[in-house]
Amino acid sequence: MHPLKTRWDQLARMRRCTQRPGPVRVRAKTGQERIRVSTGFGGLPYARMGDHGGGAYGSQYHGRLELTWTNKDQALLWSEDGTYRWVPPADYRVAEVRLLHDAGQVGEVGPASRRAADNLLIRGDALNALTSLARIPEFQREYLGKVKLAYLDPPFNTQQAFDQYDDALEHSVWLTMMRDRLVQIKRLLRTDGCVWVHLDDQEMAYCRVVMDEIFGRENFVATVAWQRRPDPRNTARHISTDHDYLIVFAKNIQDLQFHLLARTEAMDSAYANLDNDPRGPWRRSGITARNPYSLGVYPVTTPSGRVVPGPPHGTYWRFSAAKLKELDEDNRIYWGSDGRSGPYLKRFLTEVAQGRVPGSVWPPDEVGYVRNGKEEVRRLIGAVFATPKPEKLLYRVVTISTDPGDVVLDCFLGSGTTAAVAHKLGRRWVGVERSADTLTTFAIPRMEKVVAGEDPGGITSVAGWTGGGGFRILDVAPSMFAESRSAVVLADWAVNGELAEATAAQLGYEFRFDPPFCGSKGRSLLSVVDGLITSEVVELIAASLEPGERAVVCGTAVAVDADAALKAVSPGSRVRRIPASILADYRVATRRLFHTREARAAQANLDVNGSPPVSPPVESVRP
Repeated sequence: MHPLKTRWDQLARMRRCTQRPGPVRVRAKTGQERIRVSTGFGGLPYARMGDHGGGAYGSQYHGRLELTWTNKDQALLWSEDGTYRWVPPADYRVAEVRLLHDAGQVGEVGPASRRAADNLLIRGDALNALTSLARIPEFQREYLGKVKLAYLDPPFNTQQAFDQYDDALEHSVWLTMMRDRLVQIKRLLRTDGCVWVHLDDQEMAYCRVVMDEIFGRENFVATVAWQRRPDPRNTARHISTDHDYLIVFAKNIQDLQFHLLARTEAMDSAYANLDNDPRGPWRRSGITARNPYSLGVYPVTTPSGRVVPGPPHGTYWRFSAAKLKELDEDNRIYWGSDGRSGPYLKRFLTEVAQGRVPGSVWPPDEVGYVRNGKEEVRRLIGAVFATPKPEKLLYRVVTISTDPGDVVLDCFLGSGTTAAVAHKLGRRWVGVERSADTLTTFAIPRMEKVVAGEDPGGITSVAGWTGGGGFRILDVAPSMFAESRSAVVLADWAVNGELAEATAAQLGYEFRFDPPFCGSKGRSLLSVVDGLITSEVVELIAASLEPGERAVVCGTAVAVDADAALKAVSPGSRVRRIPASILADYRVATRRLFHTREARAAQANLDVNGSPPVSPPVESVRP
């Protein structure tokens, strides 16, 4: 049948199936072998076919499958009181790279110069912490593209975490919060890494679509169902929801490798040694298959002399007659206790995989109930945490996904279950928690006991844990910026060395104080002046450069001739005024996310010409 006729029949069937039929117009120009279809039903756009083979549709089909929500093009700014507000992605308060300040240490840690390689417990908002891990060079070396497992147990959005919003906006806040953090986590994951997001029915389906968009549908691994309580709740109005979900995505599913679970006694009990075979226990397995096999239809004579005319109707022997004879001579075919049964293959326990592939339904007798997690925390700390997960649950996630020494990340640390399990299993870990009260009451005391070997519960006995190791406590630093009379200025604390370190973080320089420089990036050196940069200042700085080096000189005020003077003595070097130039960098980085003028115009913070948003003016002096 001619392809044009076939396409017409398809369209006719579509028209008959729609609820709102309308006109169909077909125009064919045989010289170009093209069909242009305009349909009045179902709101279908024009479709074009390239050749008689029905090639790809034309460019009038555009866009992609995605989930949209209120202010999806915006970012969320977290406040210390737990509330959020919408801001443009270029807003300095969300685009800034925050410093990570030392706040303490527990147990054995490495030298301060290698602090990024230690286990880290970070106090502050997850987005700030993840950005710092990915952007500050000393942490970037340890974590960018090197995290093997990210486990997220975020707020379930049960209208309790964000009481200040109505329900429709609440979903948008939650989705934006998750989207921004998952984007950063993807950057941190190894190519063979994976992310597990723990949710309930409230947001699971929405989060799955968001993760499709970020990681790609092809990298979806599975959705695991965990039975979190033993009995249904009789107080439920319709159906008692007794399980949670763990959505699993890979960074690159082609590289992902999971470990097998240990075999169970029930699995091994299916094997027996009915004929005292020296190779040990075995179980029988059928040798028929439905796939056609030219050598798989023939009669078989059993040891008792009974003739089996062939495999059952519609099936084929999996082996040729010659192969079956070879297996029988090796005593790998079982004919029944009396030798009259049809042939079965003997599968020996010693020859099967010494483990089992993880399933997608996790029963509580294997990974625990939610109440087990509460009891573990209460016995150890003496306080009750609302939603801790049992260590057995995290034990399975960690052992499936990682090897000893791998990096495990949890940016919603809560009571510290992920860190406790990772520590006991010999993994490196990074935990982030924004609530100082939660850290002080639960996570830090718990991890202190784990390090001291004073935690007898959870997986301690299974892991053979007796104590050891340690971790550092880091604080996400406050912003280097502030607002004064509607202008963006440098914060009071950002002076001298602190200003130099904060500026190095924003520009991606390795902070290293070696006057007159404070940072390096290849052959480029950074110098930060907390004051006015003049031509005399830049000439002195340029005199310290080695051949082939260039400098970026930043100052809170810049004389008009300073940049020209620096370029005259050191071509390729430049002068920048802060904070103005840093804020401009944020806007440029945001614009790179959009590839067309129309996409930029869709942004609430850009006009049709791609102009930057109207924002507070920038001053080069302090308030």
